Amino acid sequence: MAQKRPLTGIHLAECKAAHDLFLSKKNALKLTQKKIADAAGITPVSVNQYLKGINPLNARFATILAKMLEEPIESFSPRLAAEIAEMAAVSRGNVSPMLQPHREAQEYPLITWVAAGERLESSACYPSGIADEWLSSTENAGPHGYWLKVKGKSMTSDTPPSFPEGTPILIRPEGFELISGKFYIARHTVSGEHTFKQYVSDAGVGYLVPLNPDYQTVTLDGTWEIVGRAIDAKITGM
Repeated sequence: MAQKRPLTGIHLAECKAAHDLFLSKKNALKLTQKKIADAAGITPVSVNQYLKGINPLNARFATILAKMLEEPIESFSPRLAAEIAEMAAVSRGNVSPMLQPHREAQEYPLITWVAAGERLESSACYPSGIADEWLSSTENAGPHGYWLKVKGKSMTSDTPPSFPEGTPILIRPEGFELISGKFYIARHTVSGEHTFKQYVSDAGVGYLVPLNPDYQTVTLDGTWEIVGRAIDAKITGM
């Protein structure tokens, strides 16, 4: 097996800054790498690999680390702080991260989680009128795209991004890439249960990660399959 190349440049500097900050505050905060690992839903070995510059920091780990260190993410990674701010703007649906070519808005049906499961059994598009409500988006969800409303509090976070219960999310069920840090719908292959979580790949293992630390991370061990990517969301309560 090829040996992993050591980090260089900004990624190594971020890890070193995070490690130095951890060392300077761990005694006062009674903080250990295991406590960080438990909060992040990963192993202490993975935490050590981040802090020692073996693996580059990612947005999710940086958010959890900053919260536990009681410091802003900018204190060790301005790059990830800007990335997280951009993701938050996209999740609110009111700021575009960069200038995009104009695209006409398209309407997609707002369906129930039960109907989302039924869609997996058929590739047919929903005929006009079958959904009680249709919502528009300039994002391309494909011919079978649909909106769902977030259930429960597992994706509600004190720090952005956050998807409170009832937030409409637009799902692209086909032709999507699996990218660590992005948000997806997954289905349990036995029970048929669906869940909305952040996908995180760490040391070659995939996880379904809630944004709310009170909920458990799920390992993608073959009992779950990714069936759609969330590509847009609408802010609620306005």
